[in-house]
Amino acid sequence: MLKKLASDALGLSDIGKIIGPEDYDKTDSDDYVRHEDNEKIYFLIKTKSDEYCFTNLALIHVDGENAVSSKRVLKRYSYSQNKITDVLLETAGRVDLDIEIKFKIGNVSMSLDVDKKEINRLNDLYKALLYISELTHENNTIQEMAGQSLDKAVAVLHNSRTNDTQLAEQYKQLTEYGFSWLTSIREQYHKKDFGDVFEKYINN
Repeated sequence: MLKKLASDALGLSDIGKIIGPEDYDKTDSDDYVRHEDNEKIYFLIKTKSDEYCFTNLALIHVDGENAVSSKRVLKRYSYSQNKITDVLLETAGRVDLDIEIKFKIGNVSMSLDVDKKEINRLNDLYKALLYISELTHENNTIQEMAGQSLDKAVAVLHNSRTNDTQLAEQYKQLTEYGFSWLTSIREQYHKKDFGDVFEKYINN
């Protein structure tokens, strides 16, 4: 107990260990993975109080108060609803025990400390998160451009010289087509499953 308390006081309990696939089923996070929806764990960092589980669909954070408490709070951040931004990797200095990966998911800032011996594996996670960030940004830009182009078409229609009956019918046709078109754009560019990205960069 005294060792655990000392570890908390020194902050050593915050230095995470990367868990291999063979031990995923021994973690708390595995209980909250939606296997029924083909959700799969690709990367898992465990400290003495927390777990950070990266699946193809979401980041699952099993949040512990401290290393000696059994209380846990489950937090789930789906990638489709929470953009990953500001991805940074901070390598260790000569006297440092850990390396650090930082990012924002939605409005939440994450800062994960990992044993510096795990630099190569953490590099893989960094590459995957950075690619997801870039891909999501590009897809959002395309969706915004699609919406803007529809707005311009509506504006042109309103400024056209036509009678009210024709205008109403043309507007109805345009909005129906526009809804269908924007829906197809969203389905194509609103990515929910990033398993292909993790499989590309994560070498377990």
